[in-house]
Amino acid sequence: MKTSTLIKRFAPYYRRYLGVMTMDLFCASLTTVCELTLPLILRYITNLGMNDLSALTLRSILMIGGFYFVLRMIDGAASFYMAYTGHVMGAAIETDMRNDAFQHLQKLSDNYFNNTKVGQIMSRITSDLFDVTEFAHHCPEEFFIAFLKIVISFLILSRINLLLTIIIFGMIPIMILSCSYFNMQVKHAFKRQRNHIGELNARIEDSLLGNKVVRAFANEAVEIEKFSRDNKEFLNIKRHTYKYMAAFQNTIRMFDGLMYVVVIIAGGLFMINRLIVPADLVAYTLYVTTLLATIRRIIEFAEQFQRGMTGIERFTELMDAGIDIFDEEGAAPLCDVKGQITLKHVSFEYPDDHTPVLSDINLTIEPGEKVALVGPSGSGKTTLCNLIPRFYDPTEGDILLDGKNLRRITLQSLRSSIGVVQQEVYLFSGSIYENIAYGKPGATRQEVIQAAKLAGAHEFIENLKDGYDTYVGERGVKLSGGQKQRISIARVFLKEPRVLLLDEATAALDNESEHLVAESLDKLAAGRTTLTIAHRLTTIRGADRILVLSGSQIAEEGNHEELMQKKGLYYQLYTTADISDQGIV
Repeated sequence: MKTSTLIKRFAPYYRRYLGVMTMDLFCASLTTVCELTLPLILRYITNLGMNDLSALTLRSILMIGGFYFVLRMIDGAASFYMAYTGHVMGAAIETDMRNDAFQHLQKLSDNYFNNTKVGQIMSRITSDLFDVTEFAHHCPEEFFIAFLKIVISFLILSRINLLLTIIIFGMIPIMILSCSYFNMQVKHAFKRQRNHIGELNARIEDSLLGNKVVRAFANEAVEIEKFSRDNKEFLNIKRHTYKYMAAFQNTIRMFDGLMYVVVIIAGGLFMINRLIVPADLVAYTLYVTTLLATIRRIIEFAEQFQRGMTGIERFTELMDAGIDIFDEEGAAPLCDVKGQITLKHVSFEYPDDHTPVLSDINLTIEPGEKVALVGPSGSGKTTLCNLIPRFYDPTEGDILLDGKNLRRITLQSLRSSIGVVQQEVYLFSGSIYENIAYGKPGATRQEVIQAAKLAGAHEFIENLKDGYDTYVGERGVKLSGGQKQRISIARVFLKEPRVLLLDEATAALDNESEHLVAESLDKLAAGRTTLTIAHRLTTIRGADRILVLSGSQIAEEGNHEELMQKKGLYYQLYTTADISDQGIV
């Protein structure tokens, strides 16, 4: 993206801190005035010493010294404000951006997360924004100080010697143009660094989360080799970056020295021709030193500037990720949910591969009805369930809940009315109590315990060392599969949804755990509209209706007895499975 575009996107974040920014720039002007006063004081003292030494009394020296001391006190107070409050402002802007990024992530659909590495996302909302703190504070400050110093220095030096001033200032554009090439190369190098950090984070996350698989296959050496390769690539990218940074800084130093050469030669010649007096040349040299330091600082700030721009660009790319699922205009909250679900000519295909998953599905599920979905892998069972809470929107057709189009219902009220129990249970790092209470923020401890009892989890929780305060570990690693599943069911009990989606909730459990969880699910499903994706066909024999999906459509429909009598696809699936333990994935 163009730098001007990025700055326009970033500038609104200053709006909340205009007061702090104004005061920061005022302090910056004070420090600039204090710095530029010293050469004038030295010029004044030198002129008195050379032309009228008797006028240089102890009283005048003490007055000048006292005046400069006051200036340094003002400079110290202003610098403290800039260093403290200015940096806090930068950190606050970084915090605002991270909040916006996280809120935006909550609105993105499954499609975004399916196609984006978590490591890259983490990098964009953490390390990429670290440099924004320095950028947000220093960018306006540095350019404002540079503007003041260049303008004031030019005015003062022009009064001392206009020709020499024009010669010196004429070299500045050449210096800036010469550095611009390396500056752009540094920008591109920083962008590559940020991208690779995201890839490195993704590699580390993938290896750590799959550490059991790594150890099970004794592939530690393979993981170390892959990480080492990526790490060396990062070193090569940084080496490339430092090469351009070195060339950039060397160009600055060369022009820096060249400008001093001009001052020495031209100033000496002007003194010979009595076009400048020694005191003015001393002051001139001090101002040129200040000017060069300012130019050097603003050019060197280009590195920090480019780091900030890179962070802002990657933040902007994240914020520009399209929100596919959102509350449409006029969407209203859903009240008094009954649980009737209607699909009208619903078709769906994933946007990345456009392979049809569902095609022209027409279906009505009555309130309280228990419907099972079966079929071979890839037949669209999970996809159909994902369309009901609007994790995706259908490519064609409409889905209605209690006669209202899902697009006309607010997402919050829709998803609050739907409970989901999945095969892969996700527990947050924290206590059992916190994980169950997640189903109903603000729930009382008694409500949590009651939900656990209904889910058949209370007994095993009470037998744990810390009971409901037991720490479950990251992703619930300290609990068995059956225990995690019953906690997830308790979480849904606490939510009290009218519609229930069971996505192969017992598929990964042993027989004993499956029996316990199945009892909990039966309690949970009582009186609720329930869609169950079946793993073991014996678990859905009591369903009111069974839908057999195949070839992106509903191939068969009926209860267990009716479908067995038809001797169609369901009959084949049922009879070819080991009834006691095997099912269909």
